Amino acid sequence: MPVPYKHEPLTTFKTDPTATAEIISSIKKVESELGKKYPIIIDGKFFESAHIVHSINPANKAEIIGRVHYATKEIAEQAIQSSLTHFETWKNTSASLRAGILFRAAAIVRRRKHEFNAWLVKEVGKTWAEADGETAECIDFLEYYGRQILELSQGRPLNHNSWEHNEFTYLPLGVGIVIPPFNFSLAIMAGTVVAAVVTGNTVVLKPAETAPVIAAKFMEVLKEAGLPDGIVNYLPGSGAEIGDYLVDHPKTRFISFTGSRAVGCRIYERAAKVHEGQIWLKRVIAEMGGKDTIIVDKEADIELAAQSITKSAFAYSGQKCSACSRAVVHEAVYDAVLERVVELTEQLIVGNPTEETTFMGPVISEQSFEKIKRYIEIGKTEGRLMTGGQVDDSTGYFVEPTIFADIDENARLMKEEIFGPVLAFSKAKDFDHLLQIANNTDYGLTGAVISQNAANIERAKREFHVGNLYINRGCTAAIVGYQPFGGFNMSGTDSKAGSPDYLLLHVQAKSISETF
Repeated sequence: MPVPYKHEPLTTFKTDPTATAEIISSIKKVESELGKKYPIIIDGKFFESAHIVHSINPANKAEIIGRVHYATKEIAEQAIQSSLTHFETWKNTSASLRAGILFRAAAIVRRRKHEFNAWLVKEVGKTWAEADGETAECIDFLEYYGRQILELSQGRPLNHNSWEHNEFTYLPLGVGIVIPPFNFSLAIMAGTVVAAVVTGNTVVLKPAETAPVIAAKFMEVLKEAGLPDGIVNYLPGSGAEIGDYLVDHPKTRFISFTGSRAVGCRIYERAAKVHEGQIWLKRVIAEMGGKDTIIVDKEADIELAAQSITKSAFAYSGQKCSACSRAVVHEAVYDAVLERVVELTEQLIVGNPTEETTFMGPVISEQSFEKIKRYIEIGKTEGRLMTGGQVDDSTGYFVEPTIFADIDENARLMKEEIFGPVLAFSKAKDFDHLLQIANNTDYGLTGAVISQNAANIERAKREFHVGNLYINRGCTAAIVGYQPFGGFNMSGTDSKAGSPDYLLLHVQAKSISETF
């Protein structure tokens, strides 16, 4: 890589020497555990297979994080059967018992926070600040869903009359398949697992193929928190080998998926088919990515706009489904915003995420690296390369934060999800045009509006078609319980994680009327 940019480190640790020492110690501890084997876990028992896959550090390809046993279809069947068996008892446990397990798990993760931060740094290339934010989000999910189930278990009030009593309650669905992503391999993985578990379902967890060790570490937390064996079965494996099998299985009741549009659509299609022995229509909870836009009005704070765009585009190497990949700017302030974003971007430190001052680490894998590299070449034909564009995979999968200017609103860089640190700038002539470009995508996950014009802000609230809209801030960093997260169109089923509605996706309603 080129010589790192000089930059005041954007990290939550820079003013806290104690936390700095703790995470350095945790990284060393994790490094002492690298290369261990991680077996399949069914019914609390460990299973090994002949197929072992190495999880590697994307910042250092020579470093093996763990040796992971991959499941076969035969082992997957065992996991399904175990989940079916345990569902019959787990569905009858009290909400307070299930919530208590989540609260204990949250306390355990809080105690092991820096250790989990270190695993995120090592296995998925998160910087210190990004890792710390994700671990906090994991804790939030555990505590939030624990509180939510205590409310949901009370049912909902109905009208009554003198001769009958009516109840409205919720029942768990059954066996769920949870398929989380690599980019929030602790927070989303934990959130989707415990949302299913706390509502009385059992889970087969197929972790992200590039982040299986973090999921194995979370299994330790659930065990310590008192979750009975077999409620969550840990089933690492390839999508080609076991993915379709789990989705198609007639005893699978629901699939909770976060990942790419292509895989999400495949799951949605396959889940719609009713197989022999299946007596329900499967439910799919899907979050499938985005092509997210920050629009900048002519009446905008230029510095706020530039800071919001830069951080939203390049934090975690642009590998957030909420990341800003399109900056659409009013022509009156276009040059000023572009110049400042380029200036800020050229200050960012790109390097090994084990270093405290690193702002942006590697991308997750060779496949991602090659895809992003192709899009950089496409960008060179569609606009002006303002900064970045260099890549280096000699040690890890590093891509410079890259900005292209003057991109046509219908260009590929404006339409296709790249999932990397590539930002396209496009110019708009007025606010109508800003909204038109912002909505000119198949996706509808997040967006932001930078403006001091109250009327335009109100228009954006009505007309900017995204599931999460932010005003005068960046378009990433939703907080559990504050900004429920999920999108429209090809961004998925608008399953709002961290919302009062989310647990309802894992239950079915039952109405009971008793006549006196």
